[in-house]
Amino acid sequence: MQLNKIPTTVVTGFLGSGKTTLLSNVLKQAAGKRIAVIVNEFGELDIDADLLRSCPLSCDEEPSDEEQGAVANNESGIYELANGCICCTVEEEFLPVMQQLVERREDIDHILIETSGLALPKPLVQAFNWPGIKEYCTVDAVITVIDGPAVAAGRFANDVDQVQAQRLADESLDHDPSLQELLDDQLSAADLVVVSKNDLLDSDERELVEKAVTAKVPNAVKTTYISNGEAQLDMLMGLDAAAEERIDHVHNHHDHHHAHGEHHDHAHDHFDSFVITLGEVDSDKLQAALKSLLSDFNIYRAKGFAALPGKPMRQVLQAVGKRLDVYFDRPWTMDETRATQLVFIGKGIEEGVIKAALETALVDAP
Repeated sequence: MQLNKIPTTVVTGFLGSGKTTLLSNVLKQAAGKRIAVIVNEFGELDIDADLLRSCPLSCDEEPSDEEQGAVANNESGIYELANGCICCTVEEEFLPVMQQLVERREDIDHILIETSGLALPKPLVQAFNWPGIKEYCTVDAVITVIDGPAVAAGRFANDVDQVQAQRLADESLDHDPSLQELLDDQLSAADLVVVSKNDLLDSDERELVEKAVTAKVPNAVKTTYISNGEAQLDMLMGLDAAAEERIDHVHNHHDHHHAHGEHHDHAHDHFDSFVITLGEVDSDKLQAALKSLLSDFNIYRAKGFAALPGKPMRQVLQAVGKRLDVYFDRPWTMDETRATQLVFIGKGIEEGVIKAALETALVDAP
């Protein structure tokens, strides 16, 4: 048992598989435990407010501007990552939140992570081997939730159209496997498989589900069947799997496509992406130029930092869709060149046009 590390449970599974219901029932049974919850399922956060207050983390100080930009509901221990599929935004979205939790580790008994339905567990689990995280946290278990009736019917997801809509809405998504491949990849990382909606399965359907699961997971991985998300807490927590120690040996479809150099319909294959570097800028003019660009062009994401004249702090700018968030993160260091640098990801956008618009914000612009 990793007594000196915060145990973390990762719950993965398709949209509508029952992850949030399972999460809610876990929290109901966790009275007295101080649990931090990271949620990455867009629009699916539906946990009763009273339930959240039953396991709050102490938060004596107001969150900083940086924290407000990164998470939501910090005081109640709920961290909502809604800027993209968690496995595609590990470094920029997930790791900063984990670093915040590490700083608060004396107040945390357990971490629960509900991934996006499109998430591959492997990159997320691999992040627990990063310096600064590995010393303090361990993956107690990866729990893959599957929709029993959907798998028995060969659909794999309860609402295939809803899953496809989720794909299209996630501008950061960098993998686009079939539902079968995605389910296989989610099962490949599992320490426990939870089959939901067991009450809707007859014996023949249950046998089909069992065959589908056992074909994809080793014998050591157990499968449990539940109805209405009702699972015992001690069945889901305390598995001590230390999944991060074995995750590099898990080979999935995503790895296979890359290893064999096959065409892989990644979302980023269809994107234009470039970096704009400028000198010091006027903050108001830069924000105005960015908002105009976001309105006029098909820009999915823009992210970076700005150097403002006379300001010792670096200003961070993050745009997702039409939303622009701006905050200061840290002072410039002595060995840094004070420069403005922004990464743009979009479709049909031209670097020269974007740069010309931003140059109007330069402090020495005519």
